[in-house]
Amino acid sequence: QVQLVESGGGLVQAGGSLRLSCVASGIIFSINAMDWYRQAPGKQRELVATISSGGRKNYADSMKGRFTISRDNAKNTVYLQMNSLKPEDTAVYYCHCRDYSSSRLNDYWGQGTQVTVSS
Repeated sequence: QVQLVESGGGLVQAGGSLRLSCVASGIIFSINAMDWYRQAPGKQRELVATISSGGRKNYADSMKGRFTISRDNAKNTVYLQMNSLKPEDTAVYYCHCRDYSSSRLNDYWGQGTQVTVSS
């Protein structure tokens, strides 16, 4: 029932920009923390950015100053604005939801969207 549907991935040249979107359904979006992760071939999945239900944001060091996470609770959507893209940003990007409303964490993943940055 819980769905996280991503869009906005694609092919872009180095230095370009993309904006990823993730639309959530089946959850009370406004009370959940949302994250973006990415995974390159042969690499571990890594955290890109987080945003809490209160709007507090965190970024991995390599993304600071280039990426911006935001949310629109009225649209049940979290965004990742990516600027100054580099070839090393090439990965599958995943939307992730953290639900702390129960006695333990429940989390959910989107299907992933491919971002390819050419040199």
